Amino acid sequence: MKSNPTHQMRQVLTGVLLAGLIGAAQAEEALPEYTFLDAVKAGKNMTSFRLRYEHVDQEGKAEKGNALTLRSLIGWQTAPFHNLSFGVQIIDVSKLENRYDDRALGVAEPGKGQHPIIVDPDNTDINQLYVDWTGIRNTKFRVGRQQINLDNVRYIGDIGFRQVMQVFDGVSVINKSIPDTEITVAHFDRVKQINTRLRSGDLDIINAKYRISPSESLIGYGYFNNFNDLGFNGVNGLGAAADASNKTLGARLDGARVFTPEWKGLYTAEYAKQDEYSGGDDRIDAHYYRLGGGAMYKTWFVRFDHETLSSNDSQYAFQTPFGTNHLFQGWADQFLVTPRQGIKDNFVTFGGKPINDLVLLAEYHVFNSDEDFGKFGGGFGDKYGKEFDVSATYTVTPKFWVKAEYANFQEEDRVALAAGRKPDLEKVWLTAMYTF
Repeated sequence: MKSNPTHQMRQVLTGVLLAGLIGAAQAEEALPEYTFLDAVKAGKNMTSFRLRYEHVDQEGKAEKGNALTLRSLIGWQTAPFHNLSFGVQIIDVSKLENRYDDRALGVAEPGKGQHPIIVDPDNTDINQLYVDWTGIRNTKFRVGRQQINLDNVRYIGDIGFRQVMQVFDGVSVINKSIPDTEITVAHFDRVKQINTRLRSGDLDIINAKYRISPSESLIGYGYFNNFNDLGFNGVNGLGAAADASNKTLGARLDGARVFTPEWKGLYTAEYAKQDEYSGGDDRIDAHYYRLGGGAMYKTWFVRFDHETLSSNDSQYAFQTPFGTNHLFQGWADQFLVTPRQGIKDNFVTFGGKPINDLVLLAEYHVFNSDEDFGKFGGGFGDKYGKEFDVSATYTVTPKFWVKAEYANFQEEDRVALAAGRKPDLEKVWLTAMYTF
């Protein structure tokens, strides 16, 4: 049986929580009359409705994908009552137009083999259910099912773009005792994926963020993933029977340096190393780096970035299985799982606000592999393709916004293996969301 390296961390978290509860009980002073019903009334709404239409035109598919879905989130979190607050949120995703392969539970939808994949299955479930405790100064414990988004959500995110969100079961602790510093420690033993599948394992998180200024930060992190397989082993090069457990250690410097009231300099520098962990396959050996910068004038910005997710001699490539990967390597989602030859992404991002309440954003990507791959028809290549993305978001009221998005990926060197091919792909999204 595989040893459990997270046992000591769980003991530490439990010990700190118990010590804090005892200390709070001993130090508690007389409080004014305040009932639990008052705490419920003074709580915050966690309710929203999001209607989305998604259209996909994919080379090699006889049919086009068309999805119209409604996501309903209904929830409430109480105000603190004796340092405790409770949050509950129900999710319902309903199909109003179902001409696509939803990949529910990670399996192809029967009768939809000629339709493109749009991972928005029907789902009614508990999205979040947690207890917060703030009995230690500058510290919040959260126990239960929860969303979590760290930094730029490259490694840990709720994948909020999809209708079914990624949520985690376990305990998280956020501490802000050190000036300008936020430390997050967490242990999760289950994750509900966007295809509605619930997987068990162990994920331990350590993330420390130091704010150099209100708009600049230095972050150090460690992510220890002891999930044998999250459903990606058939793509990442390891094979279905392999153990994908890994650890990722890295640092990120990111921010906007203010030069004048109108001008800012934008920059990002990040490096991370990924290795096998807790019995993981010894082919897991890869690195990640990102370097980029740009400028912002009033509400407009432009920047250029390079991002590499390296390959270990085409045996395995750097993976981010818990991240909100839709935001990276183009919106067409061709690289949600890094191909085993790795990827190098050079991209330009441009955006701004031409008028109040309207935000425009555009990206252009050039994708290459880190290791050459065999091309269809013979020979080797390293050019996956290019992609153009554009979006417009209009805030109608503080609670209601609408958004239109477009993504177009064009293949260059065709990968010989059909399973690794990235065909031409065009996507359109129209979204409307109301938040209470």
